[in-house]
Formats: sequence, C-alpha cells, structure tokens
Amino acid sequence: MSPSICFLPIVSRLNLVILLLSAISFPSCLSDRVTELALTKEEESDLKEENKKEAVMVEVEEEELDPEDLEVFYPTHQWQTVRPGQAIPAGLHVQLNLQTGERLARLPNKDNEKSDVKDPSKNKRLGTIDLDPNSFTTQELKKALAKMKESVKADDVLEEKAHQEDVRRRFRPIEKLKEEFRELNMQLETDFEIMSKLINRFNSTTSTLEEKIAALYDLEYYVHQVDNAKDLLSLGGLQLLINKLNSTEPLMKEYASFVLGAALSSNPRVQVAAVDGGALQKLLVVLATDQSLAVKKKGLFALSSMLRNFPYAQQQFLRLGGLQVLRDLCTEKGMETLHVRIVTLLYDLMIEKLLLKESQDDSEPVQGRLQQYHQVNLGPAIVEQGWCTIISNLLKLPEHDTREKVLKTVHVLLAFCRDNYKGDHGLDHTLSLLRQEYEELAAEEQKEGDEDSYFKELLNSINSIAQQLK
Repeated sequence: MSPSICFLPIVSRLNLVILLLSAISFPSCLSDRVTELALTKEEESDLKEENKKEAVMVEVEEEELDPEDLEVFYPTHQWQTVRPGQAIPAGLHVQLNLQTGERLARLPNKDNEKSDVKDPSKNKRLGTIDLDPNSFTTQELKKALAKMKESVKADDVLEEKAHQEDVRRRFRPIEKLKEEFRELNMQLETDFEIMSKLINRFNSTTSTLEEKIAALYDLEYYVHQVDNAKDLLSLGGLQLLINKLNSTEPLMKEYASFVLGAALSSNPRVQVAAVDGGALQKLLVVLATDQSLAVKKKGLFALSSMLRNFPYAQQQFLRLGGLQVLRDLCTEKGMETLHVRIVTLLYDLMIEKLLLKESQDDSEPVQGRLQQYHQVNLGPAIVEQGWCTIISNLLKLPEHDTREKVLKTVHVLLAFCRDNYKGDHGLDHTLSLLRQEYEELAAEEQKEGDEDSYFKELLNSINSIAQQLK
C-alpha cells in the first residue's frame, strides 16, 4: 500500500471529528445567544414601563402644582432662559440679548467669578440663602417668603418703636412742661388768655400810665393776627381803644391809635365794628386838632387801615369832611413827613376802585362790592377841594421815592385833573426840570449796567404825563 493512500483516510477522519465537535458546540452557543437577546429585550421593556410610570407621575405632579409654583426659576451653573414673570434669586449672573430681548441667568462659578449675594452671616433679615434647587420644595419656598414678609413687618414695627422712643427721649410732653412751669410759678397761656389779661390791665383804674402803655405795646403784637383782632372785639377791647382816642394824654392817644390800626388792617369784621363804634369821627378829630407829629402819624395809620378796601368807610369819610382834614394837614407846618403818606393813601383808594372796575369777575360778591364803590365819589371830590395842585406841587420834593409815588398819583389823577394840569405852567416847568435830571441819571445808570433801570422808569413816567398833557 502506498503512503498517500494511507494519508487520505487519516485526513477524512480528522474532518469528521471536527464536524462532530462543531455540531455539538453550535446548539450550546446558539442557546447562549438567544438567552442574551431575550434578556436585552426584557430590560428595554422594563425601562419603557418605568419611563411611562415616571411620565405619569410627572404629569400628576404638574397638575398638582400651583400656578405660582411655575414662576420659580431654578438656577444652575449653565445658562438658562428666564421666562416672563419668573423671579430670580439674588446673586445670579444675568445676560440680556438686546436683539431678541431674551434674558439668561446662571449661578456664578465658584473659582473665577464672584457672586453679588452678600455674606449670609451679615444678612440679618433673610438669613442663610441656599440656591440649590434640589435643596427645597415649592412649599418650603412659600413658607420662607411668608416668613420674610413677617420679618420685614416686624422690623418696621421695631423701627417705628425706636423712633417713638427717640422722640420721647428728646422731647418732653406738654403735660410735663406745664408741671415744670407750674413748679417755677409759670404757666403756659394762649393768645386769648394773654390778651384778656392785657386788656384788664389796660382798663384797670389801679394801673399807672406806664403800665397801660406797656399793655398797649404788648397788645399791638397780638392783634396783627386776624383771629386775635376778632378776639379783641369779642373781649370788648376794641371799644376801649376807640374811647381812649379822646384821652388827654398824648401818649395814650398815640398807642391807642397804634393798636387800633394794627387790628383794623385787612380785617372787615373789625373795620365794620370800628365804624359803628365811632372810630372814624374820633380819628378825624385827632388829625384835625393840635397834636404832636407822633400822635398824628399813628392817627393817620389807623385811618388808612380803616379806609383801605372798605368802601362804606370811604363814603362816611367823604361825608364827614375827611378830605378837608387831610388837605389842611398837608398845609400844616411840621407835618411834611405825612405828606407822602397822605398821597399814598389817596392813590391806594383810587387804584383799588379802578382795578375792581377792570376786573372780569361777574360773581355776585364782586358786583355787589363794585356797586358800593360807585357810591364813593372820590375823584370829583379831589378836584373840587384843590388836591390836583397840592399833589403836583409835591414833585418839587428832592427824594426820589417821594417823586415816584407822586408821579403815580398824578398819572391816576389825569382822568379828573387833566384840565387843571394843562393850564398849570408850574407843572410844565417842574416836569421839564425832572426830565433833564432823570435823563442824566438814566444815562449813568445804563453806563454802569444797572439792571433795575429805576431812573429810566421814572423818566418814562414823566414823559408819559407830559405826552398826555399836550
């Protein structure tokens, strides 16, 4: 037998053995693979069921959330979009996209970025702040916010109490002050009580002249106030003052007129009571008789306070010959200082009537007051008693302030005194001299750069009067 023939059976036997071994091991491997595939499928199905359960739970939780809970922003270290209406904790880094208007926020990095949140240990109101969204629930967050509001209210109450304690410490109550003054034999009194004592002292027969004058001096301080002047009337002090205008003591007349003028100023109720009490007649007597300059100055002050803005008193003043009394006073020697006061009074009486006529107020009180002024014929009385020339002659006085007031009065009197002034050559000469003087003063004023232009205004007034008299 040849070697090749022997070798073939051996190879065939080896192949058969390998084939048998493969047939035996293949089912085993196949079973192992099938088992592995089956386990994978089971795990995937289990994961799907768990995900479904979690999704259901999430949906249930979302249904149970309060709408306010949806506005809570939970920051992380990654940039997140901040929805409208969401409130973000303090200390976050916030970016704003200027093109889209979208806001982004995230927690600051601990290594290279600093947080804007203050040290929790120093924050007494808020306490420790935990920004980890997993460290608290929405209910805990609600409770924390409620406590925060309560703590703010508590702090406000404490601050208010501290303020009240500070006020109590710095200021003493009025009851304690009264007690201390009482211990010092002093007492806090109202203006009414003080005025009552002053009037009693003034009216007392046991008081000396000096004590009465001192009482009047103090009383004048109080009656400047409208309410105090009314109290003076209710206490009977007004009539006492009117009666003292007949006193033989010049000092008593002077101070009685002084207090009376202060009480009458811009006080209609007291003005009416004074006219009814005979004050107008007595004041005219003081101005018409031989009295000192001080007495007549205070008497003119009281008369002016009575007449201003009171047409009924002005009507009675003309009826009693008050313009004649004032005209005689302007020609009396030693009374030059009263001339400007008299001219100012006449100017005020005329201008208040003109202003009321020019007003556009159709209300019943204004129209009624205008009817009262129509019964006061002051302008014709001024012309009749020669006041046009008396007033224009006062332009010769050297004082600029006096000239200013006289020029204003002449300008108002042009409506009544035009014919008198046109034939008055003395007035023309005076106006010419004044024009030359004030042209020079106005030029100097302009050269110095004075913004008031006082002399220029006087010059314009002179030129206006001269122009109207042509």
